[in-house]
Amino acid sequence: MQLKKDKAVLRNFKEATQYEWLETNGLGGWSGSTIIGAHTRRYHGLLVAATNPPAERTVLLSKLDETIIADGVRTELGCNLYDGDVIHPNDHYYLESFTKDLFPQWIYNVNGIQLKKTISMVHNENTVVIIYDVLKAPSVFTVELLPLIAARGYHSLEHAGPQIHWDVEFDNSIFHNSPDGNLNFYISVPSATYQHTPRWFINFKYSVEEDRGLDYTEDLFNHGIFSVELKEGDSLGIIISTENPAGREAKELLLKEEMRKRELVKDIPADETLQQLIQAADQFIVKRGEDLKTVIAGYHWFTDWGRDTMISLPGLTLSTRRFKDAKKIINAFAKSVSMGMLPNRFQDNNEPPEYNNVDGTLWYFVAVYKYLQATGDKDFVLNEILPVLKDIIDWHYKGTRYNIHADKDGLLYSGEAGQQLTWMDARIGTWVVTPRMGKPVEIQALWYNALKIFAELLRLNKQKKDAVRLNESAEYVKQQFNVKYWNEKNNYLYDNIDENGNAVNELRPNQLFAISLPFGLIDGKKKIKSILTIVKDELYTPVGLRTLPQSDIHYAHHYGGDQWHRDAAYHEGTVWSWLLGAYVDAIIKLNAKGAKKNARKVIENFAYHLNEGCIGSVSEIFDADAPHLPKGCVAQAWGVAEILRVMMDYELYETGEIKPAGKKKS
Repeated sequence: MQLKKDKAVLRNFKEATQYEWLETNGLGGWSGSTIIGAHTRRYHGLLVAATNPPAERTVLLSKLDETIIADGVRTELGCNLYDGDVIHPNDHYYLESFTKDLFPQWIYNVNGIQLKKTISMVHNENTVVIIYDVLKAPSVFTVELLPLIAARGYHSLEHAGPQIHWDVEFDNSIFHNSPDGNLNFYISVPSATYQHTPRWFINFKYSVEEDRGLDYTEDLFNHGIFSVELKEGDSLGIIISTENPAGREAKELLLKEEMRKRELVKDIPADETLQQLIQAADQFIVKRGEDLKTVIAGYHWFTDWGRDTMISLPGLTLSTRRFKDAKKIINAFAKSVSMGMLPNRFQDNNEPPEYNNVDGTLWYFVAVYKYLQATGDKDFVLNEILPVLKDIIDWHYKGTRYNIHADKDGLLYSGEAGQQLTWMDARIGTWVVTPRMGKPVEIQALWYNALKIFAELLRLNKQKKDAVRLNESAEYVKQQFNVKYWNEKNNYLYDNIDENGNAVNELRPNQLFAISLPFGLIDGKKKIKSILTIVKDELYTPVGLRTLPQSDIHYAHHYGGDQWHRDAAYHEGTVWSWLLGAYVDAIIKLNAKGAKKNARKVIENFAYHLNEGCIGSVSEIFDADAPHLPKGCVAQAWGVAEILRVMMDYELYETGEIKPAGKKKS
């Protein structure tokens, strides 16, 4: 699948910087920027290394700007925005095209010289490969390469000072430096000369950081300049790495990575949306420790989160037949269960995991169940995971952190003042934006599924009496749920029964999980149809579901501004891509006439998004109002995973090209 931007877009700085590219390495590191190379985020960089996979990401090499020298004329190809909104140089005027197929590629045209650039990361290495192919050139010319070093943590910014080590080694075309005196850094430029000219370049401006109300200027350090002569037909392969690249060939590394990526879609239906989503899914599955796996929740700033991982696991691993990865992920989190809870997130710098969530643990049951259905791996599930699940169930009955416990009515209560435990988890200081203490609707759906799944595993383990008892408990939950959550006046489910026992009459998408999960809580197609109708009319958009309807007094039309304004809007209308999975599940489970056609239409309406934002991936969130501009993380695991999952589960794919984006529907 090829996604493309032409020179009309590339030569418009404001428009072009709305599009980004991303390459990842299976360790938590990445390479990425805007499609014209002008950084707009502190997280952009040519080599962002995960120094303690999947954490402790370090922006090592921020940029590698190029200059072409031909017939005595210097043409700079780099593109940067400086404080004061000064754009220099203007490489985007020389760009003919940007394409995203297996790798991001650029075509430059400079006075008859046509140059193709390809960038890839090497899987399981903090290594970037850049290939320059000279497609046309009237005569020999010189390329100068200017490496700009940041050498800082990915959340921070660098500023001029004595902290970066200036001394370098350059031997056999390999540059070596340890910018912080600890982490090694190499650049291999075959047949190049090197001129040592240490200096700072100051006041790069990152406009997205400014829009987010954060510090937004950075200084980058240059040790020197590489020069190499090229002619038509030449190919220059550059390796940038934390490991010595001596004896390695950039083109061989690229070919190996190309073969790996092609293998991901081997024997997959030739639907271009599906194939692109499978490539995108690969970016989130990363190593944790020696032989375990986890899921990066989103690029660029998330680490691995329990909730996101368990929601994403079926789509990222089972739909893509990566069963070994699924097993390693399930096993990794089994080792981190504490007081019957999965970590909400793993932190950087060896800080202890956080356990402030109620839903991630329950999603674990769903992930395990779907893994068993897909693989039939009873030995692993019953012998290694079932005891963990029993411990979780026991803790939820006797009570664990944050007042999480099964109440007298069988439903699951959770919450303490000042805490946010569900996926709607925005908090500003002590203000919980969407307070959901009590018994949120999707938590009951997940609790019911956890009980039903645990009962099924007990049955498989030949614990029939225990299974019967668990099923009786589950049925009591279902009975109580149907009595307490149906809103007779409005014909949909209450979003919560609060800490005082009062029903919360907000129209939110969370009620879909009472339909979409493996074990549904809603009996009767009439109620399911009623819920689906109002969700479609009030919450559905082509790129996800709104978190509140436009008629709600708290509805936020736009997501943006400083952290206060962003968090205040995060779940108050803002559209979330991952909710399309539950929406499609509900359409299929209603089983009305034309259900599959309607589900397929959801995918078709969504497909244009793969050619905006981070090209080829799925954004975390979108503005609530049309045109639903992508916001938040540029690539989000559960957004990719859930759309991929339902496409595979219900065969919502066909051959053909993604059509150009037309007018977006709201």
